[in-house]
Formats: sequence, C-alpha cells, structure tokens
Amino acid sequence: MVIKEVVISNQVGLHARPATFFIQKANEFKSSIWIEKDERRVNAKSLLGVLSLGIVKGTKIKIIADGVDENQAIEMLTALIDSEFAE
Repeated sequence: MVIKEVVISNQVGLHARPATFFIQKANEFKSSIWIEKDERRVNAKSLLGVLSLGIVKGTKIKIIADGVDENQAIEMLTALIDSEFAE
C-alpha cells in the first residue's frame, strides 16, 4: 500500500471536469485507489464519491493505492494533480 499527500492547486479543485480526468486516469490501473480528505475515504474510481468530498483549491488530500501497480498509480495521479489537470 502506498499513500501520498498532495495539495489540489488548480482553480476549481476536483470538480466536474478535473474529477473526470482524475477518475479516467485512476481506472487505467488494476490497483484499488482511494482519495481521503479529513477522515472520509472514497473510491477514486467513482465520480460520485470524488465529487462528494467537495475538494476545492488548496485542499490537502491523500491518494492511497493498493495493488500490483500501486507505485505507478500514485506517480501518474500525482503528476496529473501537479500539472493542474493539463492535457
């Protein structure tokens, strides 16, 4: 299991379009992936779950991956957040 804490820095946070990009990327991996904000943990492959966290700019979240490709999943999802969801 790999856990990485990141800060969301794009203007709208993890809302609608950026959340969709994040979920699409998360679904490329076999590992189980979660996002944790405060004490709430949701499936990072679920749009409803991710949106329910209400993640805005400046929010600290933890990305948690567990499985065969957990390291690659954390690397790619962190890179996506660091790029502010640029395509």
